[in-house]
Amino acid sequence: MGKWNQNPDGDGLSRALELQASKFPLSRLQRPRSKGTLMDQTSASDINVGKSEMDEYEEKSYQELKNGNHKVEISDENFSCPYCPNKKKQGYLFKELLQHASGVGHSTSTKKNAQEKANHLALTKYLEKDLAAAANNPSKSMDEDHPTLHCDRDEKFVYPWTGIVVNLPTRLGNDGRCVGESGSKLRDELKTRGFNPIRVQTLWNYRGHSGTAVVEFNKNWPGLHNALSFERAYEAEHHGKKDWYSNSDTKSGLYAWLAREDDYNLTNIVGDHLQKNADVKTISEITGDEERKQNKLVSNLTNLVEVKTMHLKEMELKYSETLIAFNNLMEEKNKLQQAHNEEIQKIQMNARDHLQKIFNDHEKVKLQLEAQMMELELRRRELEKREAKNESESSRQAEEIKKNAIRNSSLQLAALEQQKADESVMKLAEDQKNEKEELRNRIIELEKKLDAKQALQLEIEQLRGTLNVMGHMGEDGDEEVLKKISAINKELRAKEEELEVVMALNQTLIMQERKSNDELQEARKELINVFKGLVSSAFIGVKRMGELDSKPFHEAVKRKYDEEEAGYKALELCSVWDEYLRDPNWHPFKVITVEGKSKEFIDDEDEKLKGLKKEMGEEVYNAVTTALKEINEYNPSGRYMVSELWNFVEGRKATLKEGVAYILKLWKARKRKRR
Repeated sequence: MGKWNQNPDGDGLSRALELQASKFPLSRLQRPRSKGTLMDQTSASDINVGKSEMDEYEEKSYQELKNGNHKVEISDENFSCPYCPNKKKQGYLFKELLQHASGVGHSTSTKKNAQEKANHLALTKYLEKDLAAAANNPSKSMDEDHPTLHCDRDEKFVYPWTGIVVNLPTRLGNDGRCVGESGSKLRDELKTRGFNPIRVQTLWNYRGHSGTAVVEFNKNWPGLHNALSFERAYEAEHHGKKDWYSNSDTKSGLYAWLAREDDYNLTNIVGDHLQKNADVKTISEITGDEERKQNKLVSNLTNLVEVKTMHLKEMELKYSETLIAFNNLMEEKNKLQQAHNEEIQKIQMNARDHLQKIFNDHEKVKLQLEAQMMELELRRRELEKREAKNESESSRQAEEIKKNAIRNSSLQLAALEQQKADESVMKLAEDQKNEKEELRNRIIELEKKLDAKQALQLEIEQLRGTLNVMGHMGEDGDEEVLKKISAINKELRAKEEELEVVMALNQTLIMQERKSNDELQEARKELINVFKGLVSSAFIGVKRMGELDSKPFHEAVKRKYDEEEAGYKALELCSVWDEYLRDPNWHPFKVITVEGKSKEFIDDEDEKLKGLKKEMGEEVYNAVTTALKEINEYNPSGRYMVSELWNFVEGRKATLKEGVAYILKLWKARKRKRR
């Protein structure tokens, strides 16, 4: 295949891309997939079919292609894929078909079966071995096939390549003007002869069909080849340009030739057409233009690749810096987290040791009380024995017994107090456990929240929880624990004062914001009242939100009724739909949750809206839905119209700044007029 058989624009772009690919190697962002990824994407059908079976399929298809069982080459320029008959695109260039066959044959898509891949691999092999070898045959080089080889490179042709056909058959029509066949019939005839014209245009003048037509060919070198073949074919039949301009009296049939500079300069209908739609150029000029375009394209692509490469390097540098900063932050966070966990663990161990000490002391006191009670019981029994033996000592023994009873009662009360103290200690331990759990939860919640105010409040709560734990620990009068409690109290009071300052500042800002917002709303209302008194403007003005636009109704009604009746019908329809819009019971909206937020949208299934769209059309439907959306946004409960400052140029709510600027502009304009 010759060099001229390729599209010059596409071929230039392909060569430019190949040049850039050779200069700039594949970047890291375009690395080929690993073997593991390819195996993951292999379809089930490819797994079930072995390599030997695939090779058999491929060899069988290749032999069928070599034997001519499938048609691949449509013409010297166009090829087709015999295995994709249902595909819309049937005409390929050689490179395009080779890319298609290779892409399908090596595809990892699960939609391609093994037979289809094997067929396309065989087609790739056939194109590379057989058709490519024929195209690159040394006996028929590209220079020999190039259409400019036998042409004068300084001869001026009409460009784009254009052929002239004369002596087309015509006849006299009913209106006295000449008529004839259309250019499409002649184009089809020329296509069947292999000249491949783009378009054939017959030329008409005030007398009708002139009997002349111009044939347009592709602007590329294959187009020139077709145009020269077209001219030579007619010259061979003695129906060329010289034959037409010869002095022979009788001329029959069509005469045709390739348009050149002398045809372009004609003062007849042919010359006028060529001067309006084409130009004259030499082959050297066209070749030079193509080279300049290709050089410019290569230069632009080179600059683009360099810019992209620099941008990629900048992105990589930013990524590295961001990654380093992120790693530093994570490392710092981990250190703080570790220190915090160690401190919490230390506090928990101290609290556990203190509770164990309290339990041991209470157990010791309990054993002492039990021993004293047993001793008192033994003495009571001895006194009772002595009372029987010695009456003289009865009074003294009775008194001693009474004292022992009082002491025993005191010991029992002490035992009850000890039991209550044990229960209090157990409750204290349980409360401390709950407080530690709550403290841990608060710490986790503090890590999740970023707001300064919330973080400060959580920190205060944490200090209070720690203070409670320290308070329980400090009941035994431990000096170190009391110092820590005092330090935590000071820090807690400082944090509470800081929180009060933040709250006061926040409240002040909220009040200022509300005051500013109220002032802006009052100013906006006043500006709306000012615009109401002005002449309506095409830029900034007052729009009544929820007002129904009557223009679409008029346009729709005009298509069904005459001019007089259309006006009444449009007003009637506008009035009816305006009542529907003001009806609070009609709410044609549906609620849809988007990203966790509920939003209202027009319900397309509403019977009234469906009927309106079907009967009156899309424009009337849009006018009603627009009014509905405005009412639902500005006054969904009252359903009456609200005046709004509007930017009619951009179709949105105008800002206060835009309204004031427009008022000042009008004022300055009037001031200049007075002067």
